[in-house]
Parts: sequence; structure tokens; C-alpha cells
Amino acid sequence: MTTSEKVSFPGALGETLAARLDLPDGPPKAYALWAHCFSCTKDVFAASRVARALTESGIAVLRFDFTGLGASEGDFANTNFSSNVGDLIAAADWMRDNLDAPAMLLGHSLGGAAVLVAAARVPEAKAVITIGAPADVAHVAHNFQDSIEEIEAKGEAEVLLVGRPFRIKKQFLDDIRAQNVQDAVAGLKKALLIFHSPVDTTVGIDNAAAIYGAAKHPKSFVSLDDADHMLSRKEDAEYVAGVIAAWAQRYVCLGDAPPSHVAPQAEAGTVVVEETGQGKFQNAVSVGGRHVLLADEPADVGGTDTGPGPYDFLLTALGACTAMTIRMYADLKKLPLTKVRVTLTHDKIHAEDCADCETKVGKLDRIVRDLHFEGDLSDEQKAKLLEIADKCPVHKTLHSEIVEESRVV
Repeated sequence: MTTSEKVSFPGALGETLAARLDLPDGPPKAYALWAHCFSCTKDVFAASRVARALTESGIAVLRFDFTGLGASEGDFANTNFSSNVGDLIAAADWMRDNLDAPAMLLGHSLGGAAVLVAAARVPEAKAVITIGAPADVAHVAHNFQDSIEEIEAKGEAEVLLVGRPFRIKKQFLDDIRAQNVQDAVAGLKKALLIFHSPVDTTVGIDNAAAIYGAAKHPKSFVSLDDADHMLSRKEDAEYVAGVIAAWAQRYVCLGDAPPSHVAPQAEAGTVVVEETGQGKFQNAVSVGGRHVLLADEPADVGGTDTGPGPYDFLLTALGACTAMTIRMYADLKKLPLTKVRVTLTHDKIHAEDCADCETKVGKLDRIVRDLHFEGDLSDEQKAKLLEIADKCPVHKTLHSEIVEESRVV
């Protein structure tokens, strides 16, 4: 059972910062440090839900309120982006002295920009994750655009942020204008995972493109489809946490031995599979330079079960292709198909047990696809969808003559 406890530590400006430490059941595999969004707190839905899901994967998470926000001491008007970065460094220092240094830095929105800048000062951090982060810190000024002229003229102004009054000083404007996040990204020298929704109206998707373009490999981008900026839907936050936990296996030590090297890099249209040196069978799989996965074998055959096995990937390819092909046809024909699920199994059978097979001696591979359709479909429509399943390109590949060439390069 996971637990959560209150802690505190001094921030960059000397004020006491309120924090919450979310712990997994058992010793943590790694520690992560979370930075919340502009004018948010550590308890915002995105923070609490992602933290809860990460702890279920064995990763401990420290989330805290920046100076002057939430339950932390201090005056928000005296803070700026630089002090936020300083608070992050203070949090990492406290973790190093009392727990373990954070292996991952996570930041949401402006907090994402903060972790990108702070990362260089947390040498133990192997991975940085941003969610809806701006590529330019000055972007945050759009939240109080109508008050900028008053701030410039009078030195400060009271503005409404998320329905609450905050005092913004000119020094805040000067500080955000002086920041260069993309330079920090270019010199990151850590694995980077970028989450962003293409329909984010608070921080546009072009910011993710700019961050990704400035970063050097290893870097990954994950689209959050129709998620909003605040990840207000529980399923969106849990999805982010699940991807982080899986992705972190490759870059962060989540076991007894550290990873031996970074993931291989695949060019567009290629897949690269490379041994990691962890366990007997673990391999890193890079797909088109955009996705990184692990392949492994179960423990009962000598693997460490950190990823799907080769036949699992084969079934995954066929199952995904089948579902996509059926969806395309159903949409084209306007069939009332609300959801399709494909369950696949693979085993070996004796050739003599297959009356319709050409091979009569030895064993054969058998793949069984069970198709489950949801929606008000007639028997005739279901039969047609079953027929369409065999139009799937991967199915056709498996049933056609395949030319495979192996070369030493």
C-alpha cells in the first residue's frame, strides 16, 4: 500500500516550503522530484494523480509548493522564475541529504521549463520529463497580459490568476524575459521525455516542437491527444504516469544495477534492437527515433521480465493492425461499432492435428485471434468485420512469401 507524508525544507529565499512525499509499498526503486504549474500547488490534480500512479510503479515522488504558494511560506510577489529554479535545487539538496538524490525531474507547464533549467544543477538526475511546458518562459505573461502596462508603469499590479488575486512585480517580468530555456535544453545531457496535447490552448503544441528541436538525443515525444492543459481527467494523468514508469526503465536505475548505456537511436522508418547489458535477454528497442521500448523474456526462461518477449511483439503488431483495419472499415461504412478488442494467443501444435495445413510433419505455429465487437451490430455486419480482419496488412505479410536478408554491418 502506498503512503503519503508531509515534509518541509528551506527554499531558495530562506522560507519554509511545504512538501508531500509519496512513497511506494516497499523500498523505492528511484526518487522523482515534481515541479507544479504557474500559480498552482503541489496538490493540483495532475500532481497528485501522477504521483499516486508512479508510486504504484515503485517510484517515490516529492512534490512541493514553490515559495509564496500553497502551504509554503513567503510572499509570491517577491518570487520569480529564477527563485522557482532555486526552490527546485533546494528540494533536490534536501532529498540528497535525507532520502536519495532525485533520478528524475518532472515539471508541469511552467514547472516543466523550471526543471529543464534546473537539471544541470542536479547531476544525479538521469531523466527529465515535461508536461505541457513552454519553450519560452516569457509565455507565462499571457496570463496577465492586460496588466503588463500597469506593472511596467507602477512597478507592480494585482492580477487574477485561476480566480485568485496575486501581486506581480516588474522584477518578475524582467526575470522571465531574461531566461533562455532552449539553451538549457540544448545542453541538457540527460534523457528527455516531452508530453504535450495538440489541443492545449494554454501552452500551444508548437512549444513542444521547439523543445524537441533544441534537445539532443536521447529524447522522446508523447502526444496527449485530447487532454487539456491541466490533465484534469484522471485517465490522462494515469496514462502519463504509466508512460513515465515504462520509459524510465530505460534511463533510470529502477533495480539493483544501473543501465549500461543510453537507448539506440533509430532513423525514421527503421527499428533498432540492442542489448542493454542488463540481464540475459533484455534489449532496448528504438522505433523510428520516436519510441523506446524494452524487450525481454520471462523469468522462467532466464529473462528479467522487464518487457514483452519477441512473440509478444509479433502478436502486438497483428492485434494492433487488425483493430486499426476494422476501425477504418467500420468508419468508412458508418457501422455502429463503438469499440473493438482483439485478444491473441500463440502456441505450437503438431502438424498432423491441422487437417487444412500443407505441412504434415513436425510442429506448426498457431495464432488465434478472438475479436470482440461492441455496438449494435447485426450478425451479417460482424461476419463482414471478421472478413475485414484478414485484410490487415500485417496479416497479409504473415501469409505471404517473406524475403528476409541478414547482413553484418
